[in-house]
Amino acid sequence: MVAAGAVLTAGALLLNGYTTNAVGETRAAPVPADRPSAELDRVRRGGPVINLTGGEPDSVRLPARTVALTFDDGPDPRWTPELLAVLAKHGAKATFFAVGARIAENPELTRRIIAGGHEIGNHTYAHADPAAVPDWRLRLELSLTQKALAGAAGVHTRLVRPPYFSSPAALTGAQLRAMRVMAEEGYLVVLTDLDTEDWARPGTGRIVRSALPRRGRGAVVMMHDSGGDRGQTVAAVDRLLTRLTAQGYRAVTLTSAIGMPSAHTPAGDMERFVGTGLGLAQRAAGAFATAMVWVMAAAGALTLLRLMLFLVLARMHARHARAGRRHAGHTPAWPVPPPVTVIVPAYNEEAGIEATVRSLVRTGHPGGLEVIVVDDGSSDRTAAITASLGLPGVRVIRRENGGKPAALNTGIACASHDILVMVDGDTVFEPATIGHLVRPLADPAVGAVSGNTKVGNRRGVIGRWQHIEYVIGFNLDRRAFDMLGCMPTVPGAIGAFRRSALREAGGVSADTLAEDTDLTMAIRRAGWQVVYEEGALAWTEAPTSLGQLWRQRYRWCYGTLQAMWKHRHAIAEGPFGRRCLGYLALFQVLLPLLAPVVDIMAAYHVAVGDPLPVVAVWAGFVLLQAFSGWYALRLDRERASVLWALPLQQFVYRQLMYLVVIQSVATAVLGVRLGWQTIRREGTFAARG
Repeated sequence: MVAAGAVLTAGALLLNGYTTNAVGETRAAPVPADRPSAELDRVRRGGPVINLTGGEPDSVRLPARTVALTFDDGPDPRWTPELLAVLAKHGAKATFFAVGARIAENPELTRRIIAGGHEIGNHTYAHADPAAVPDWRLRLELSLTQKALAGAAGVHTRLVRPPYFSSPAALTGAQLRAMRVMAEEGYLVVLTDLDTEDWARPGTGRIVRSALPRRGRGAVVMMHDSGGDRGQTVAAVDRLLTRLTAQGYRAVTLTSAIGMPSAHTPAGDMERFVGTGLGLAQRAAGAFATAMVWVMAAAGALTLLRLMLFLVLARMHARHARAGRRHAGHTPAWPVPPPVTVIVPAYNEEAGIEATVRSLVRTGHPGGLEVIVVDDGSSDRTAAITASLGLPGVRVIRRENGGKPAALNTGIACASHDILVMVDGDTVFEPATIGHLVRPLADPAVGAVSGNTKVGNRRGVIGRWQHIEYVIGFNLDRRAFDMLGCMPTVPGAIGAFRRSALREAGGVSADTLAEDTDLTMAIRRAGWQVVYEEGALAWTEAPTSLGQLWRQRYRWCYGTLQAMWKHRHAIAEGPFGRRCLGYLALFQVLLPLLAPVVDIMAAYHVAVGDPLPVVAVWAGFVLLQAFSGWYALRLDRERASVLWALPLQQFVYRQLMYLVVIQSVATAVLGVRLGWQTIRREGTFAARG
């Protein structure tokens, strides 16, 4: 699905870039010095309508007092209708040398031109200079224009005017060779007698003077109905036709002027079908590219706004924390430290369970500490290692494998105290962690407390990336969530709960794979506050390979989507639902889904345009992230030297994270039930035991 989406996105951008002459861009080729050529001399001395299909070039001039007004580069929805109105006012007919891409964009206007008795010629598909492109590209340009014309109006045309060509006298050898290719495709090449150069907007009077034939001669007059402001051209055509009529001229189509049958021939059904598809594809590509520009701008603005807002909120939170109060007011102190039960759900955690349990006992919580290790049917020595430690206050409960929520509920049921701390089996606490963690629960309105999770195994690039993510993406965000009252997750690695809050929330549910997010949302919906305690430090073991990281984040993301759907009605219940679910939907689902498009568009603009703006925007965002990372690390009293890995994070880690979101959303939409994803433990903290 991602590959198909990437191909469609790239295809839409390339098609839009081709039609706007950004991909395969051509301009007028430099005029080389031509070798003497009898054929070129003959064409230069001839008329503006040139037939090269025979052995020798042949050309035609228009009869006396006959003018063929021709308009290049359209049709244009702004100026072509005004020109048609002026022509109708004077009863004149004209020939429009249309760009295929503009025909595909404006099929109704194309049909209107033909219905008005005018004719259309081929002006290539993307306004490419025939003398500057290879023969295959020129043939493609001509063919695509014919298909667009067939799809829009059901006709083909016999006429062609090459872009950047002017009068026969100005032809070069390269241009003549390109005209030969056009002749091989069956076209009659039309140049001009009088080039008004109206594209330069020299003034209405000068355009009129440039378009007036001398001494009653006939002439092909070149003007433009697109490519910029054509107000002077419209006014000039009105004045020109008035003067031509007064001088006895007739303004007719090119084929009428030289006595040929109509330039249009009926197109076949298949050509009409292909042309219609081409037009639809081009309009869709253009709309997509335009929409993506706005989406990118909106996404950038939202990301910047979020970053600045969260930095401000994090600073406010840090000030309140230093003052010993939360944002809602002063936190009362426990008159006596409460007894605490720590629940450790464990499944095949033999690599790190000893370090975890020893760190818990070492906290020496003065109110009394009970540690319950719930062995959830482990097939290794998790339970045996824990039992063999012989530590006071530690007991092991063995049960058949039923999953983490069932293990936690077992521990809750067996707990002796009303303040409960839940800890993953690969997590190590600092000595003061439990005291800090349960302190906010002195406020009877607080039902749960999120601790400060840190990555213990930071060696290697993957470890550093996760360290940066934990400090910036998790803990910095939790400070802001605390201030906004919309904490979405108390992490499974470290969280404290009031038993009554757990009871009102219905315990730990097995409905989702993100049982911590599900439980946190349930507690908030039950009316309890959930806060963040930065001083409660816990060191966790992060995945050490991209495969393990993928499995972990896939489970997290899919579980978060499940929790969002389960608690979707919270949106109508109050500020928590609107803020929390709105934030998650926007910044953790929608924007990551758009991230591949952003990357593809960035690569596209670097490849086909000026790379400096793209690089500048990217560098600006990296610098802002680096600043926020520096501030977050400073708040957490961490070294800022790790930020050297931040730019590299944009090229692997970021893509991995948004691919996780895409796969999770696809899994959810397809209704696939995802099983529990476990990761291999390396025993990072084993040596500390």
